[in-house]
Amino acid sequence: MKILLAEDDPNLGTLLQEYLTLKGYPADLTRDGDEALNQFVRNQYDLCIFDVMMPKKDGFTLAKEIRQANADIPIIFLTAKAMKEDTLQGFRIGGDDYLTKPFNMEELVARMEAILRRSQKNDSKENKSNRIFELGSFTFDAERQTLTAAGESQKLTSREAELLKIFCQHLGQPLSRSYILKAIWGDDSYFNARSMDVYLTKIRKYLKADDSIQLINLHGEGFKMIVG
Repeated sequence: MKILLAEDDPNLGTLLQEYLTLKGYPADLTRDGDEALNQFVRNQYDLCIFDVMMPKKDGFTLAKEIRQANADIPIIFLTAKAMKEDTLQGFRIGGDDYLTKPFNMEELVARMEAILRRSQKNDSKENKSNRIFELGSFTFDAERQTLTAAGESQKLTSREAELLKIFCQHLGQPLSRSYILKAIWGDDSYFNARSMDVYLTKIRKYLKADDSIQLINLHGEGFKMIVG
């Protein structure tokens, strides 16, 4: 289990990181919302703990952007506020739990473990749906990296499979170039962007047999894949 921790208070952040690690939950500590988002797209995490009041990007805004990339990862909010509206906003955004400072660290870990148990049960049920995608007349197996239609199978490269999977997971939703590049290549440099364009051309070629599938360029935004 690995935790993404975003807390701008250096003393509390360090204390939390050390306590979670001691309890068997290694945590990456970030000091603001932008740093946390960059860490999230570069690494795999099992649970997020976000302070609500942070510089550059607050915890609620960060959670909204995280939810665009991963609708299921558990999120716990930490805040000095105790207002009912803030609590409701946290749950509306998709938070799984909410702790008001000051809080007991043992209680935080207990809540984490309860959420993770539920999450693991759901993951075991949804594992196949996160691996196999029906895309028009095609079946895409992300784990085997194969794209199959009419009994014929096309083997994809790892990069092609990663790209196609991210579009399948966000079917019908706009994805920015920067987000895709950071999620797959680790940064959005010019050279990685040119490399991505080459792979997108190949993916379009593989899918052209089914004209109901479109991978659309969104001018100034990025891309969107639609079916039908």
